[in-house]
Amino acid sequence: MAHERLRPQFLFDEEKIKQLKKIAPECFEDGKINFETLKQNLGEWAQEDEDGEAEHFGLSWPGKREARKMAAKPPEGTLEPVYGEGLKADGTPDTDGVNDSKNIFIEGENLEVLKILQKSYAGKIKMIYIDPPYNTGNDFVYDDDFTEPLQEYLRRTGQIDEEGKPLTTNKRSDGRFHSKWLSMMYPRLRLARNLLHDDGAIFVSIDDNEINNLRTLMTEVFGDENYRGTIVRSTGQTTGQDSGGLGSSFDYVLVFTLNPEVDLSGLPLTEKDIKRFDQEDDIGKYAYDQMRKTGSNDRRVDRPNMYYSIQDPDGNNVFPIGPGGYESCWRFEKKTYLKLVSDNYILWKKTTRNGQEVWWPYVKYYLEGRTKRPSPLWTDLDGNKKAARDLRALFDGKKLFDFPKPIQLLKRLIQINPAIDEDENIVLDFFSGSSSTAHAVFELNKEINEKWQCVSVQIPQLIDEKEEAYKLGYRNLAQLSSERIRKAIKRHEYNSEGFQYLRLKTSNYKKWTNYSGNSASEFEKNLELFNQEPLKEGWRKEGLLSEIILMEGFVLVSTLEKQAQYKKNEVMKVSDEYCEHSLLVCLDKEVKPETIAALELSGNDIFICLDSAISNVDKLRLSDKGLIKTI
Repeated sequence: MAHERLRPQFLFDEEKIKQLKKIAPECFEDGKINFETLKQNLGEWAQEDEDGEAEHFGLSWPGKREARKMAAKPPEGTLEPVYGEGLKADGTPDTDGVNDSKNIFIEGENLEVLKILQKSYAGKIKMIYIDPPYNTGNDFVYDDDFTEPLQEYLRRTGQIDEEGKPLTTNKRSDGRFHSKWLSMMYPRLRLARNLLHDDGAIFVSIDDNEINNLRTLMTEVFGDENYRGTIVRSTGQTTGQDSGGLGSSFDYVLVFTLNPEVDLSGLPLTEKDIKRFDQEDDIGKYAYDQMRKTGSNDRRVDRPNMYYSIQDPDGNNVFPIGPGGYESCWRFEKKTYLKLVSDNYILWKKTTRNGQEVWWPYVKYYLEGRTKRPSPLWTDLDGNKKAARDLRALFDGKKLFDFPKPIQLLKRLIQINPAIDEDENIVLDFFSGSSSTAHAVFELNKEINEKWQCVSVQIPQLIDEKEEAYKLGYRNLAQLSSERIRKAIKRHEYNSEGFQYLRLKTSNYKKWTNYSGNSASEFEKNLELFNQEPLKEGWRKEGLLSEIILMEGFVLVSTLEKQAQYKKNEVMKVSDEYCEHSLLVCLDKEVKPETIAALELSGNDIFICLDSAISNVDKLRLSDKGLIKTI
């Protein structure tokens, strides 16, 4: 069929350009976008003001242009498995790389990790929850470098040298106090949006310091039509006693979906709720409410198609007349009413109206499958102090985390996420912190037998030597965050839960550097050297295989199977539930003739090997069997 060279992929934005090319091919000339033609095609959507600049509602700040560029820059790293750090589903250490758990913990800077996940996880994440820095003036923000993000990150975290740290304090005295925080959040939200499933939702915790800016920022990224509300959560204590203003007893969770047609799920009923269902018929237990609409917009003029007559058990016409005699309306139009009558959902009861006993219609609500619409005010959950106590108990009384989020909060957020699929459902938390999200996923899976998976991302922020965690042997926050997951699994016996541990590394591919000289022969020489050996010295099979999996769009929990039928080479088969085809990967220095002769590719399967491992003749021979890609 074909032979291709396997190269690192660009960001998901290229997929958007491909989609635009399909929709408006006339806007492309020589493979590039002609923006003037695009503006003309957009018509009134691209109107400009008198000064020639497009006007729009949105949030602007110094550094936004650079933040947008940061989101579009391709990744420079990859993710490699770290054996021995993760746990298998049975709770034993993952020391051999054979891990049946579908939970993932990633040690690395989250902007780079989000870029790396773009192809493999695009449209696959059912829920995102993040608890980013609140920008209080005393906490930290991720100090992104806009020129060379991964190299700068590695330098700051001591993976290249010992200079600096990956985070910086964002003081209120800084003239770019809000701008730095917004520039940190913007590219991460842009990339996170690409990962959300069509019926997925994102939940972001925040407090008063940045809630207004965050709401406007998320409206720009996700669309105002996808705003689902703001949860106000009682923290259980009042802070800011010396502020001179109002103290703080609440924080917030902003909720957005990707699709305006998607509804949040309801919450399970409490025992108090269930007591309302005190009636029973052949279908089951039920409660009832009157059929006339009450509250706002309950008048005939508001919903004229819902004003009509129905017949009571005595054959009299009944209209939706409100208290005082005004013309009201029913809860639904007549077609729906007739369907409810045929299904025995309409209940008639005698009541007194204007001094007379009359029939009045009610609608039955059955208990089975019933949930309740979440309130935006959550005051009934454990507060921050309880969350801190529970976490200290997990670490034998040691206080190692500041301000952990309560497990009950995370569980409720997962429950109100749009309805889960029959297949696996993934929660992503790329500000993992104390790993409350992973803990909540495990507990919810155990309680109601769900199939949620969790992908956690935590930067290895260095821990100060004075901290209790450092004295206990933890050197960075990623170590501490992953340890919380291990302890939660073992302490609470979350059977079938485990996790794979991956670490952000620089790519196994050489980085292409632009040639700025005038010598064509020198440029050709550099290009030839790059093509001959695209991999860095010292690359390892495990790391390169993981990078190939991501480049080819397979998820991190793909199944890896060594193919026993190939005796002369190590050939690994990669497959996952999302891809219809599989990969056969051989990273040996030479692909033996016996392997080439025995190789069988079915459907859209792809064979990948080193370019230097086979001859050009063998490449042609293999291309007759199917698609082959070489590195």
